[in-house]
Formats: sequence, structure tokens, C-alpha cells
Amino acid sequence: MAFTFIKDYLLHRLTAKTRHGTHSPFVYKLADEVIYNKRQLEDYHVIEAQRKRLMQDDAMIQVTDLGAGSHLNKDRTKKVKQIAKNALKSPALAQLIYRLAKFNKPGLIIELGTCLGITTSYLSKAVPSARVITIEGCPQTAAVARQNFDDLKLANIRLEVGNFDHLLPGILDEQEQLDFVYIDGNHRKDATLNYFKWCLPKVHENTMLIFDDIYWSAGMKEAWSEIKAHPQVTVTVDLFWIGLVFFKKGQVRQDFKLRV
Repeated sequence: MAFTFIKDYLLHRLTAKTRHGTHSPFVYKLADEVIYNKRQLEDYHVIEAQRKRLMQDDAMIQVTDLGAGSHLNKDRTKKVKQIAKNALKSPALAQLIYRLAKFNKPGLIIELGTCLGITTSYLSKAVPSARVITIEGCPQTAAVARQNFDDLKLANIRLEVGNFDHLLPGILDEQEQLDFVYIDGNHRKDATLNYFKWCLPKVHENTMLIFDDIYWSAGMKEAWSEIKAHPQVTVTVDLFWIGLVFFKKGQVRQDFKLRV
């Protein structure tokens, strides 16, 4: 798997473009103002200070893995700092997701896969006026995330704990439309495609869907290919670590690969 992943990464680097290789005004603007915007913001410093505290937290918690490639629940005891080191999104990627949310200006943000809540905190800070609904499968991990939200005084987050497959349909039914959905968890082909299909009835002109780890496995690569080919999808942007999906009417159908 590691060899295939490295091969995919090198191939992506060879075939991807920069903002200057795009011929779509929308994607050029997205690349110029969001993807390649490296300016440091105060929100970044606040959340990274919280990450630093997590990286030093020796508390032990019981981690329930509902499946990143497994159908079986697995319980393991881990230190919080171990999870912070191995499972959290990097600062660069979490800050990119922050900028994407800020660019999208959503009224509603849905996240699948809260983990310790660092990326959720970035989403909350990016659009303080938005409702943020995040789902985490592991109760004790969710408890740490909830404490982080309290520490950062984030009041616009609704944290749900349980299986994505059980909780997401009901949450989607509650919404009139979907503005911004970040899918990071349960990296299996069938699950990913289900989440995508469940979202489709509520997408609109300005909806942005983000899929994490699109090169995680052969199954995830197949899921990403099927998502790109769906007739409702008009623009996709492959950033290797994440894939962006848009539904802009009147837009020429295009798939982009950009280096980050």
C-alpha cells in the first residue's frame, strides 16, 4: 500500500498544474485566493496552540474505530497525544480547509469525522455565523473534542456521536440544502459513495463537497472516479490529499489536478 501511495503521489505531482495552468476563471480564482494563499491568520495561531496542548496530553482514552477500511468495531487504548500526532490533519491542510470554508461562505457546514476537533475548530472559526454539525464515531474521542470546543469558546458547533451510516441520513433530512460538507472518515468505497449520493438531493449551485484521502486505497480511488463522473457534478479539483466537488450550473464540465 505504501509503495502504491507514493507512486500515486509522484504521478500526481507530475501531472498536476498550478493556478497558471487552469483555464477556468472559477478555478483560477479558487487557486489564487484560497489554495495558494499562505498568509498567516490569528485564528491559525489560536487553534495551533490548542493542537500543541493536545500533543502534550498524556491522558489515556478508549478509541473505538468504526472502520477506516474495516467493518468491525475495534477498541484500543491510546494516549491523546498519540492520536494528536497520528490522526489530526496537518496545520497546512486544516488551514486550507479553513480557507475553503471562508471562501464558500456557507450557512451550514457538515463534517464527518470530528477526531479531536482541530479541523472542526478551523471550520467554526472560518465562518462563525454558520451552523457546524460534526459527527464522531468514538465517544471518548468526541469528549476530548467537546472540551477543545469549550476551551476555544466555539458556540456554533453541534457534535453528534455515533455511526455515520445511522446518523447522517437523519441530519440530512433536517436540512433544506447543503452548503459545505467535509467527508473525512470511514474510508471505504461503498460508504464514501453512499455519503455522496445521500447528499445529492440537497446540493445547489454553490455547494462544495470535500472528500478526504481520495488516494487512501484502490477503493477510495474508484469512489473518487465515480464521483467525478456523476452527471450532477460539473467541476472537481484533485489536490491529492483532498478532492473538491462543485455543482455549478452552466459551467463547462472539467476535472482539475492542482499541486499543493
